[in-house]
Amino acid sequence: MKAAAHIAPATTRAEALDRIKTAMVEKKLTQAELADAADCHEKTIQNLLGGRSVRDQTLFDVCMVLGLDFHGLRDAWHGETVAVESANGPLEFAGNGGAIAPIYMGAYTQAAVDHYIGSYLTLRRSFALPDTIVAYRTDISWDPEWPSLLFQERDRPDAPYAHRGRLYIPASSSFIHLVSLTKGAMRMVLVSQLDRAGEMRGIITTLNKQRATFIPVSTPILYAQRQSFDGDTFGEVTPKSAAYVGYNRLLQETIAEGYARLVD
Repeated sequence: MKAAAHIAPATTRAEALDRIKTAMVEKKLTQAELADAADCHEKTIQNLLGGRSVRDQTLFDVCMVLGLDFHGLRDAWHGETVAVESANGPLEFAGNGGAIAPIYMGAYTQAAVDHYIGSYLTLRRSFALPDTIVAYRTDISWDPEWPSLLFQERDRPDAPYAHRGRLYIPASSSFIHLVSLTKGAMRMVLVSQLDRAGEMRGIITTLNKQRATFIPVSTPILYAQRQSFDGDTFGEVTPKSAAYVGYNRLLQETIAEGYARLVD
């Protein structure tokens, strides 16, 4: 049997920079996209790629996005000695082409979360219309390019505002996070882990346009796993709809059963 290969460590800033650029090419990320994902200014990424000094926090954020080992690259960036890593070491564990999500997302394996993969009826209250429930579809899939669960909203009545993001699953919590991040703007959904009924319940926190401005809003939300959507109703569901009673009951149970609490 052939011995396991070793990944040569970066030992200089030039080698660390080359590793970052290679990872960008592999993940097909532009400077602007990397800045967006790392939640920093594009000028900061330009400084980084130009080999100029940046904060360790910036280097950490970039490494997390690219699935690179922060400690090794940080030491090389500052000209310090780094340890040799095996092919099965931190670089692969961080998610660089492997089947394990980055540590900052929960370091979950694909096998451990494959029961989340599928489509969900998604219900929440309308932020603007009284006695109205917004119903749409959310698909969850595994992204092998950036190992983690990816969610995509579909069939929303306000389609231009549909979100796409990733699942953060902490090992010590009974709740998970569905987070979308665009140019520093974050929307977070905090729901219970998927139960035997195929449901996740919790709360959504986001911004909603009210007249001439956007304001923070929160409301209960439910995800119900579906094999098909026959009989389900999408869009703005009012009391006139036959689906309203059932949808309303599911949302009321989210609060009544203790999955979320709204405090005045």
